[in-house]
Amino acid sequence: MAVISTLAAIDLGGQIDRVFEAIGNFGHYLGRVELPYLVVALLLSLALALCRAHAWANALRAAYPTGVSERGVVGAFLVGTGLNGILPARGGDAVKILLAKRSVRGSSYPAIISSFAVLVPFDSGIGLVVLLYAITQGLLPIAPRLPELPAFEISFWAAHPGLLLLTVTVLAIAIVVLITVLARRIESFWANLKRGVVILREPRRYLREVLAWQGAGWILRFASFWLFLDAFNIGGSLDNVLLVMSVQAITGALPFTPGGAGAQQALLVVALDGPTYAAVLAYSVGQQVAVTVWSVAIAFVTLGVVFRAWDIRRLIREGRTARGETG
Repeated sequence: MAVISTLAAIDLGGQIDRVFEAIGNFGHYLGRVELPYLVVALLLSLALALCRAHAWANALRAAYPTGVSERGVVGAFLVGTGLNGILPARGGDAVKILLAKRSVRGSSYPAIISSFAVLVPFDSGIGLVVLLYAITQGLLPIAPRLPELPAFEISFWAAHPGLLLLTVTVLAIAIVVLITVLARRIESFWANLKRGVVILREPRRYLREVLAWQGAGWILRFASFWLFLDAFNIGGSLDNVLLVMSVQAITGALPFTPGGAGAQQALLVVALDGPTYAAVLAYSVGQQVAVTVWSVAIAFVTLGVVFRAWDIRRLIREGRTARGETG
C-alpha cells in the first residue's frame, strides 16, 4: 500500500510534460543554427588541424631530413584527430603513429612518439594561460560544485581527491619504472627518443617551423570557437571563447569518453552565464557533433585518398600493437 501511495503521489503527467518541453526547447535552439557561421567555423577547424600537422611534419623533418612525406604525415595527423573523436582514451593516436611511421622513411616508433613532445611546450603554456584566466575571472565553477556535475569523470575525481592523488602518484611511479626498464634493456631506445625532438636543439628553426605554426593554429582555434558560439546564438566574446577553450582543456585531460563527451556539456551548462540550459546544451552538443562528424569524414576521406586503406579496424589493432611494443 505504501508503494502504491508513493506512486500515486508522483505527478507522472507533469514529469512527462517537462521532459517533452525540454526536448522541444533543445530542438528549437538547434533549429536556429546560423549555417554560414557554422560552415566557416568548421573550415577554420580544418585549417587549425593543417597548421598543427605541418608543425609536426617539420619536427619530423628535422629528425629525418630526406625521409618525410609531408602528404603522409599531414594525412596521419588528420586521420588520428578524426578517430580521436569516436574512440575513447585517444585511440586515434595509435593509428596516427602507425601511419606516420609508414610516411617517414627509416623512422622508428620511439622517434615518432617522442616527436609529439615538440608540440607540448607551447600548447601547455597557452593552455595554462587560458585556464588561469578562466579561473581568475570566475568563469569556471568553483571546486565545491564539481562533485555535483552530471558527468562521472569529473564528479567522481572531484569527490575523491585523495584517490585522484593516489592514482596520479601510482601512474607517475609506473612511468618512471617503465622508462628505467626500457633504458636498461634497449640501448637504442633513448637515441631514438632524442631523435624525435632534435629540432629543439635548433631554437631558431623550432620557433620558425614549429612554434609559429602552432601560434597560427591557436589563432584559428580562437576564431573558430567564436564563430561556433555565434552559429548557435550563444554569442561570441572573449570570455565565452576562453571559457570554452578552458573546458576543452580540462575534459581533454580526462579521456574516458570519445572527445570528452558528457564532461564538456556538464561543465558548460554550469559555467556559461546568461543563456538558458537548453541553449547551452544545444550549443555544446551541436558543436561537438558537428566537429566530430566533420573530423571523422575528413579522416575517412584521407584514409582512402592518401593511404588507400579501408579496413579501419585492422589499422586500429596494428596501431595499438605498435604503441604497446614501444611503450
